[in-house]
Amino acid sequence: MMQTHQRLWIILPCFIALLAVTNTCAPAGSLLLLCLCCMALLWKLKIKNRSISSLLAQCVAVKVVGRLGSRQRKRLESDTRDIHRVQEETLLQRLKKHSDTVYDTETFQQHHPVTDYNHYEKFVERVAKGEQNVLISEKPLILAMTSGTSGSSRMLLSTKDTNTEFFLQGVTICLDAMRQAFPATDCLQKTLKLFYSPIFRQSEAGVPIGPNSSTPASSKHMLHLYTTPAPVYQVLNESDTLYLHLLFGLKDRNLGMLESNFCSTVFYAFKALQERWKDLVVDVEVGTINSGLSLKADVRRALEKLMKPDPDRAAELTAQFEEGFERIALRIWPQLHLVLTVDSGSNQIYGEMLRRHYCKDIPFYSPFYAATEGLIGVNLWPQQESRQYLLCPRSMFCEFIPEEDLDSEWPKTLLMEQLQEGHNYELLVTNASGLFRYRIGDVVKVVGFHNQCPKVEFQYRRGQMLSVRGEKVSESLFLGALKKAVTQWPGARLIDYSCVESGILGSESGIAQPHYLVFVELNGVRNLSEEQRYKLDHCLQEDSDIYRSFRMKGSIGPMRVQLVREGTFQDLKDRMMAFSSASSNNFKIQRVIRSREMADFLLQRAFS
Repeated sequence: MMQTHQRLWIILPCFIALLAVTNTCAPAGSLLLLCLCCMALLWKLKIKNRSISSLLAQCVAVKVVGRLGSRQRKRLESDTRDIHRVQEETLLQRLKKHSDTVYDTETFQQHHPVTDYNHYEKFVERVAKGEQNVLISEKPLILAMTSGTSGSSRMLLSTKDTNTEFFLQGVTICLDAMRQAFPATDCLQKTLKLFYSPIFRQSEAGVPIGPNSSTPASSKHMLHLYTTPAPVYQVLNESDTLYLHLLFGLKDRNLGMLESNFCSTVFYAFKALQERWKDLVVDVEVGTINSGLSLKADVRRALEKLMKPDPDRAAELTAQFEEGFERIALRIWPQLHLVLTVDSGSNQIYGEMLRRHYCKDIPFYSPFYAATEGLIGVNLWPQQESRQYLLCPRSMFCEFIPEEDLDSEWPKTLLMEQLQEGHNYELLVTNASGLFRYRIGDVVKVVGFHNQCPKVEFQYRRGQMLSVRGEKVSESLFLGALKKAVTQWPGARLIDYSCVESGILGSESGIAQPHYLVFVELNGVRNLSEEQRYKLDHCLQEDSDIYRSFRMKGSIGPMRVQLVREGTFQDLKDRMMAFSSASSNNFKIQRVIRSREMADFLLQRAFS
């Protein structure tokens, strides 16, 4: 007990100082009173297997980030009332900071072209070799690899400003919105954060090359927020890491939240839990780490020290697992308040499956719209079913190409205040990392305005459009047709899918006219009749006049639907990751496969 009191009196002055920083107007007496009240509350709320110092550290973090979030939210509200001024300030700040670099701009929109990655590739290579003042005026933190959703990964610069903006304008504001929408999350429960430690390599100049993410373990003061202990982040095998995330998450009956970058990671974690729950329960019961995991000796020893036998928790888990996996999240973690993960765009189908089965009756919050290039938008409406993101006017200077002008050699661009509700646009960004009027490839729909600031929904990636005759079927359009068709396949539940344009496979495609091959992983059915398969083609014709026109003229042949074995898309992810520099945390399945090797991979796993 004495040691605990000593730790409290070491932490207490830090707590007071942090609160003073976040609220300098508060008198010292009220700060001390607040600290003492928090201490009393901590004693009252002490959770099993949590030390008072751990709870107090978490309380400090919650209060500090809460104050920051409230302040940033007020600033954002003010900014949305004068979008033109704020965007102009953001642009001038970018141009001024990098005015003395090799890459220089004078008059922006008049003289600077719209750019894509080819415009910057040689400049990034110069930075990788150690050349100074190229694109940006400082040395980048890392050379960040994109996820490669639309093809091969690209290498961009990541700076301190990019990370700071993401935290202040993204993380703190979304946490503020989350706590207002879901008050139960403002507590001292831990979070199971599904995160895989990325592997970095070095450029010629020693700059790290890898995904734009860092492990929670790299910020030791954050670890007390999560169930996963620090040694797990030294494990690079994804399967073993996932097992350990699940193990330490299962040990904590009072878990408050599940968190991951993308919803697909959460979905496949529950699939793994369903397959390996018996091994996990044994480890909980006996207090061991499964001998089948390939762990370094020091990592295993460190983890084993954290394990204690818990037969009561093991018995409780066994009883719940034996009842089945519908609504399993809330049955094994009865105090679970929220799943915090992006479930829009390509991750939409995973969110729907989780809400229907594993995570039934638990709310989801999709907080950010972001890319390697930087923070794009924040979701201020967590409880709204459609995922709408308010564009962040101080994160990047944004321009917009109207959808009808996407293929123009010299596309016209619009500013935030010139957009129209109900219209689609491709995003161009000028960011803190040396990109100017850069086409990131995302097409968004303006669904409304918050004051003067646009609210958008992600629609599709330009590189992920199906087009065998120039018809251009977007991911969102195709997914809508696929979901409609699945409802006409009795008993079927969609797990995952990808499409291949027949030209990729040549003569193996089987039909003379160009057409789509759709590889679908389903639960609930083992086969589909030809009539059922044609439902998908029919649904797409109903939703796309252009596709229907080509089909009626015979310019595009009938769609081929191939069912693939269970687990195919998890295997596809593993295979794609083996050839990618992207991080598993940021990986998204390609909905349009353009690699012959990956198309053959799917063909080999088709059984019907």
